[in-house]
Amino acid sequence: MTDAFIAPPRRIPLILRVGLWITRRRTGDDPLIARLLAWDPRTAVGTGLMEALVVHARGRADERVLKLVRMTVSAEVDCPFCIGFNGRDWEKLLTEDELAVVQGRVAPDTVATLTAAERLAIEFARAQCQTPLAIDPTFGPRLREHFSEREIVVLASTAAQVNHWARLVQGLGCPPMG
Repeated sequence: MTDAFIAPPRRIPLILRVGLWITRRRTGDDPLIARLLAWDPRTAVGTGLMEALVVHARGRADERVLKLVRMTVSAEVDCPFCIGFNGRDWEKLLTEDELAVVQGRVAPDTVATLTAAERLAIEFARAQCQTPLAIDPTFGPRLREHFSEREIVVLASTAAQVNHWARLVQGLGCPPMG
């Protein structure tokens, strides 16, 4: 038995076993959430496709910016699983001060190593986590000063993706990894 609200099914369809194998190869982990989704193969496939298609860096929305966005959303929605998963290897891309920013312990404008674009990406990620969701209309022009339309889509979908995983993981009672 797991610490989640439900146990994974005993029999996992072949297509999902392939997906689990890919997940293990890419992440080095066997996330419980992936096995729990096997209870509903359509949800598992749809969520897996979303994960595969929206996570890649584009232009100025590079690996570092997306790490800042993922970690900011994980902290904002207070998802221990997401914090652990998205925070892996953070020290390869971020400093201790930048980590404090994404955790909300330090204001972004006090950390000189963050660019204006990175600060804006963090602010945008935080705005996307607010309830009720009310993105300030000034975000559009500010974002376009630093990012292309495609990069803005990548930023918004990355934040939404982490938010999706947080709700799914917490909704199924998955414990943190590691």
